[in-house]
Amino acid sequence: MAKKSVASLQTGSKRLTKAIKMVKSEKSGAYTFVESIMSPDQVNDWLSKQK
Repeated sequence: MAKKSVASLQTGSKRLTKAIKMVKSEKSGAYTFVESIMSPDQVNDWLSKQK
């Protein structure tokens, strides 16, 4: 019974993607990782941006 009540509370689920980009720091030259959660159609635009 609990599974049915929990499932009915989820009215609309969105499909999200977690994107991870490796960025080189100008100060130290070390690489850092930048993470973001977004919709799948925005991933290519986010990855192509220079930071």
